[in-house]
Amino acid sequence: MSDVATTLATSTLANGAVAPVRSVRTAPRPRGPTEDSPAARAVAIALAVGLLMLFLLLPLAAVFVEALRKGFGPVIEALSHPDALSAVVLTLLVAAIAVPANLVFGVAAAWAIAKFDFRGKTLLVSLIDLPFSVSPVVAGLAYVLLYSTTHGWFGGVLDAAGIDIIFAVPGIVLATIFVTFPFVARELIPLMQEQGRTEEEAALSLGAGGLRTFVTVTLPNVKWALLYGVLLCNARAMGEFGAVSVVSGHIRGLTNTMPLHIEILYNEYQFAAAFAVAAVLALLALVTLAVKSFLEWRHAGELAATRRH
Repeated sequence: MSDVATTLATSTLANGAVAPVRSVRTAPRPRGPTEDSPAARAVAIALAVGLLMLFLLLPLAAVFVEALRKGFGPVIEALSHPDALSAVVLTLLVAAIAVPANLVFGVAAAWAIAKFDFRGKTLLVSLIDLPFSVSPVVAGLAYVLLYSTTHGWFGGVLDAAGIDIIFAVPGIVLATIFVTFPFVARELIPLMQEQGRTEEEAALSLGAGGLRTFVTVTLPNVKWALLYGVLLCNARAMGEFGAVSVVSGHIRGLTNTMPLHIEILYNEYQFAAAFAVAAVLALLALVTLAVKSFLEWRHAGELAATRRH
């Protein structure tokens, strides 16, 4: 029977006639102890959307608005400047080195932690999270202390060999690798621990080698998490400022990445050029987000197809 409208039922009288009888209106279903009221849901959604607009979308939109305030001419001029081109190339170069390095480490660390038992496993997991706890500036200073040719621990050896790490591209790469160290491993470790070792042990018992087991069994099971980790690692590598700022030396045309170049332009009151380069960096971040969303959609589609079959 409906809770909203009164329905008609039938009742048989003593003489056999049928008379309509109105049903009794039922009481509304009480709200469960874990259910929120519609007002509470509306307030929570409005608060989340408002904060998202205020702290994320509005500042991001302001960057593009300010970059295009005077049209595309100043944007093209700022991006075609040799220092800007050098910053873009260096940023892409550092990401192209740091991301594969962390990819190899992340896969190896996740494989070791999830598939094997050994002493020091807990310590290894804690060390992987270390870059999340240490300030990037502190990390940059640590690399200066180690590799500076003037007062670094290994400075004398590096100076004698003619190797420059601090205030050069190798130092920027090392600092970026440190900051982006956990992203791939942290995406893979929980998933591989949840999956366990059953499928790998079955493949090994059937005669497959370690490499073949990894390529045909382990890697397909973690491919989506691996792609997420690579995307996040790449986004952080391109946008890193603190550690890179310490070890780069801010040498124009040589050791300035895009974030450092934006800071220099802003400090020199070249606001149009600064926002133009910032818009490019923000656009790269949006592309990363779009790719991540696409991968999540593909992953959800594969899971739905697997459940149907």
